Amino acid sequence: MTVSKQATIRDAQTITGSTLHTGTDVTLTIKPAAPNTGYIFKRLDISDEPTIAAHIDNVKQVERATTLGEGGVKVHTVEHLLSALRGLEIDNALIELDANEPPIGDGSAKIYTDALEKAGRVEQDVPVVTYHVREPIHIKGKDGAFISAWPSDDFEISCTNANHTGKHTQYLHWNLDKQKYTNDIANARTFVFYEEVEPLLEKGLIKGGSLENAIVIRGDAILSREPLRHEDEFVRHKILDVIGDLTLFPARLKAHITAAKTGHALNVELARAIFKQYKHYVSQQMPVENVPVGDGGLDINEVMKILPHRYPFLLVDRILKFEGVSKAVGQKAVTINEPFFQGHFPGHPVMPGVLQVEAMAQVASILMLKQSGSAGRIGYFMSADAVKFRKPVLPGDTLIIHVELTKARGKIGRAYGQCMVKNEVVSEGELTFALLDT
Repeated sequence: MTVSKQATIRDAQTITGSTLHTGTDVTLTIKPAAPNTGYIFKRLDISDEPTIAAHIDNVKQVERATTLGEGGVKVHTVEHLLSALRGLEIDNALIELDANEPPIGDGSAKIYTDALEKAGRVEQDVPVVTYHVREPIHIKGKDGAFISAWPSDDFEISCTNANHTGKHTQYLHWNLDKQKYTNDIANARTFVFYEEVEPLLEKGLIKGGSLENAIVIRGDAILSREPLRHEDEFVRHKILDVIGDLTLFPARLKAHITAAKTGHALNVELARAIFKQYKHYVSQQMPVENVPVGDGGLDINEVMKILPHRYPFLLVDRILKFEGVSKAVGQKAVTINEPFFQGHFPGHPVMPGVLQVEAMAQVASILMLKQSGSAGRIGYFMSADAVKFRKPVLPGDTLIIHVELTKARGKIGRAYGQCMVKNEVVSEGELTFALLDT
């Protein structure tokens, strides 16, 4: 069986234009990125040039667009660009922009597919990561709106666009195909009902909206700068948005998506539910290859190439996955043969909390060492703050160790970590450490 490879772009591409919701001018550059990076937004207009990963955990708003944020930094209206990247099966990209929103173009994803096709697609020598939805997931909205995910060997969407007027109802079933995405989906433009325009403006939205970048529906009339590009252009744009919003789940999906009257809020809720299903399977200690998300991680031999720790102080068995450059999930099987059980409450063996903190620190060190390519250095503790131990860890448990780097400057790193057992947090804390030569 042929194994699909991850892909990035060959050449950087710069796009300029105006934004839809904030109404400002923006320059955006899409650049190649290393395998397992995913999609990273970088705000060049802020002094520290902060980055935000396109991940479901970073969604902040979903009204009329999908907004990502970390801390006080946000990027609005990411769904069209993400849809183009996923639609053309480009897995890794760095997206630099000098405003808080990508350009809207003509209201479709065409501005991005044009740039990505010009950039060229380059396969990388790392397998694509795919998650097969295991069990049906159903999300209900108001007035009959819903979106569902069903097990499938493909990524396919059956979508109905319907609205409060009872007019312009459309249906389309479409299988994701990078050869057909540009002509079938990417050029379908966003649309709005005439009676919605004033309320949206009052909310501070669509400040840059016009007939140049959106279709306006007024009763039976369709107001547009050009004729419809497809007879069913509205439902095709809904599919464009579904693809973009589900890209916030950090892997390619195999699922049959069914939807009616869906919008960004329901799309994002489904992406979050799929991620929850994935974490459930991980928490049940299923073999990680059955639920692959991220880059497939590192086995114990690869871990030891990065960390200098050895038994009995090597407290990470494997890295299950990386999410971009700032997050990782590790695993530690806690067996009765651990040396600390001999003296730590031997009549009621409990894993010492300080070793759980050490396990978080080792995963954080792997993240930082992997970034810098400085294998063989050691992450030394400088401080541990806000540490909490919530439940005992017993022999037979499997620790799932979630770590996010919140700061990585030079030799100093700061991270937030959680240890989980069966999907429940058993310990957490904020760690500061320094990378020093061995």
